[in-house]
Amino acid sequence: PVAITDIPEVLKQAVVAQEDQRFYSHGGVDLKAGFRALWANITGGRTEQGGSTITQQYVKNAFTGGERTLARKVREAVLATRLDKKLTKDEILYRYLQNVYLGGGAYGVGAAAVSYFNKPVQNLNLSEAAMLAGLIRSPSTDEPRSATARAEADRVEVLTKMRDQGRIADAQFQEAMAERIVLMATDGAVPSGPATVIHPLTGPMATEPYYVDYVRRYLVARYGDDVVYRGGLRVETALDPRLQAEAEASVAEALAGTEAPLEMALVTVEPGTGLVKAMVGGRDFAASQVNLALGDCPPTPTAPPPDTPICVAGGGTGRQSGSSFKPITLAKAFEEGIGPNRVYTGPSSYSTPDGRVVRNVESGGYGAITLRQATASSVNTVYAQLVEDVGIQETAEMANRLGITMVSPDGRQPNGEPYGVSLTLGAAETSPLDMAAAFSVFANRGVRAPATPLVRVRDADGKVLEDNSAPHGKRVLDQAVADTVTDVLKGVVSGGTGASADIGRPEATAGKTGTTENFADAWFVGFTPALSTSVWMGYADSRDPLQGIKGVSRVYGGTIPARTWQNFMAKAMEGVDTADFPAPGPLPFSPDDALAPGGQRVPPEPATGPFVVAGPAITVAPTTTVPPSTVPNRTDPTLLPPITLPPPTPTTTKSPVRPR
Repeated sequence: PVAITDIPEVLKQAVVAQEDQRFYSHGGVDLKAGFRALWANITGGRTEQGGSTITQQYVKNAFTGGERTLARKVREAVLATRLDKKLTKDEILYRYLQNVYLGGGAYGVGAAAVSYFNKPVQNLNLSEAAMLAGLIRSPSTDEPRSATARAEADRVEVLTKMRDQGRIADAQFQEAMAERIVLMATDGAVPSGPATVIHPLTGPMATEPYYVDYVRRYLVARYGDDVVYRGGLRVETALDPRLQAEAEASVAEALAGTEAPLEMALVTVEPGTGLVKAMVGGRDFAASQVNLALGDCPPTPTAPPPDTPICVAGGGTGRQSGSSFKPITLAKAFEEGIGPNRVYTGPSSYSTPDGRVVRNVESGGYGAITLRQATASSVNTVYAQLVEDVGIQETAEMANRLGITMVSPDGRQPNGEPYGVSLTLGAAETSPLDMAAAFSVFANRGVRAPATPLVRVRDADGKVLEDNSAPHGKRVLDQAVADTVTDVLKGVVSGGTGASADIGRPEATAGKTGTTENFADAWFVGFTPALSTSVWMGYADSRDPLQGIKGVSRVYGGTIPARTWQNFMAKAMEGVDTADFPAPGPLPFSPDDALAPGGQRVPPEPATGPFVVAGPAITVAPTTTVPPSTVPNRTDPTLLPPITLPPPTPTTTKSPVRPR
């Protein structure tokens, strides 16, 4: 046990500087800091500062709990004032530091010092003390083994405050600043220069470490640190040992012969329940506790209700999804009545109204091409036009509705800037978990069952807090819209860029490839009626291009990721008897009510004769509605009845369709 005399002065000063700089002068409640925090929250538009003193935080942890109500805050303030009169400041600080959660399952500074630095708390140096103080506000998301960059930023913030508040001299500040956080190597080697060395977790490693890590992170995001680590929860997970073993084997096979930091992640979800059956978040959990199957999450004051998807942070930043995002735009188009046989042109480049230029892979150009064909061949310039027609913000809302939690429904990036047409090309960061969950909505015919690793959760008294055992969910897409997306995505596997993902079930397999700019990320996300699975490949710590890997000159989503998906799903579906995907019904809007180019609904106009577009000539019967084009740089798209077009005619010399 840690005695009050064991707490070093440097740790006291670090915590006070970060959490409550007037701790030694106020009476338990700091009204000045409270009003300052309130003003910051009002002007910032969100809860950024709490204003609670160390005494109030201790009262909350020890007595009042985490309930966010006005009555709780008042009671907390009253108890803090009484406690301040009863105990000395150092006694209050000692009790607080004995109970504060500091990530990695460590409650109290004594446990944290041993866990992170393998030393007793009284031996902490300035840099180590600053790191622990920096963890107090976000112990789970900033834990240094899985979020080293965040923990380092917290350490620097604390050191800066200590210097600015006169708690350390400038020379001490400069010396500690040089001791950046580094993780101890698996062989126990430590850097020769100054560093704040984080030791690996001790104790036996879980047999499915990434999945267990996901369960822990999900529980913390849903119920909070205190409930998870002290609440006596009883948890039944959805882990399927056979599928987990196949997932690990498939990822290991894909990465065989390569070295870190090249990584891969794989997630598989059961569409009807949202149960995550298997997860691999990287090549070696012992080497890095960053779970690349998960993403990055903005801070939220409270967890969403159980029937709403929840963002689970894995310590990384999320990854751009490339063209695997296109089905989201396709779903929005179908919801607006634009059918799969709508004809666009696919020039090699397309200029948007704001001056941006979108290009196809290798600058290949197409003539007239339907949305179905443009999806199979992953034609960027068609999708740039399509997202303009259906709306960028509307597409972002669709993504969020389907379960892509890192995309805000207001169409704005984390920095507040609106997305552009690049949203449909996968510029927004997401995660393998969210992509598998979003595609599971298509597999489940428009019903969203939020992704979860938990079948049931009970509290210490046996009360059921969460039950996902039976099929459930909320309809977020019209059934015909979901079925039509699936029908189009079948063509990606049967004859498009995802042909390498074929598992021999052409009427029950659908998916989409994705490759980001500069080949930094490669994806395949696909599904059967029974499972929705995503595979991501990239470099964990950079956006370096995926080139020259295992004999593949440039890694598109249709190469190694699609083959890995096929390898896993072929085995996962062994012995699973599923029906084919049903034929889609009519879309919600009739052709006459569908969106015309530019997003306007227009009344039908009788055609006056044959209608010819660049590329293959298409003769449209005189009774067909042909709205005039209002968008420059494309031919007159029209609302055609179902037709069969010959293969698109390239407008430039290009090689056959490449996986992407």
